[in-house]
Amino acid sequence: MSFRDTYLAAADAFADLVVRLPADGWHAPGLGKWTRRDLVGHVVSSALRQVPEVLGNPAGHQEILSPEGYWAFARSVSADRYAAAVAASHDDARRTGEGLGDDPADLVWHVIGEAAAALATAGDLDLVETPAGGMQVADWIPTRTFELAVHGLDLADSAQMPFQLPGDVLADSAAIAARVAVALGEGPLLLRALTGRGTLPPAFTVV
Repeated sequence: MSFRDTYLAAADAFADLVVRLPADGWHAPGLGKWTRRDLVGHVVSSALRQVPEVLGNPAGHQEILSPEGYWAFARSVSADRYAAAVAASHDDARRTGEGLGDDPADLVWHVIGEAAAALATAGDLDLVETPAGGMQVADWIPTRTFELAVHGLDLADSAQMPFQLPGDVLADSAAIAARVAVALGEGPLLLRALTGRGTLPPAFTVV
């Protein structure tokens, strides 16, 4: 799949999961302090609604050169800046979650349509301004696929529901996670663990 098709496949899989969520479970725990409604709100904001906004905001120069560079950037900022970004993300997730209304699935499909329309008119090499800096569209969109995949799994786990991501979505997202580990200097640790030659420490994460 192209990066565009992979993104849209991840979005469709996420929307299908939202459709299947129990109607009485929206205030159940979703991820950390988030309810399922908060978690869906975060995904709608960061992985779907943000796409037309970013694609419509050209950048003057390229600062981030790859999808893994985007995630590695978050680990390079000061502790105060990182904490502020996390707090803002939490607030945004709750506000967006509250705005999902009584039919969250309908809104999810709507914003997917808007994201798809914006993506259809963007060039692969167009430079756009992302929260981490200027990036090419072909490098930034896979970070949104990653968000959809990871948080889709979070949501499915919280509701103990089956969730089948397309193979290309899983492969691309797992590859990004591996490349982030390498960028952070943790490649040997991850490679040993994936080949049965070591184990990952508790709570190991690349994001």
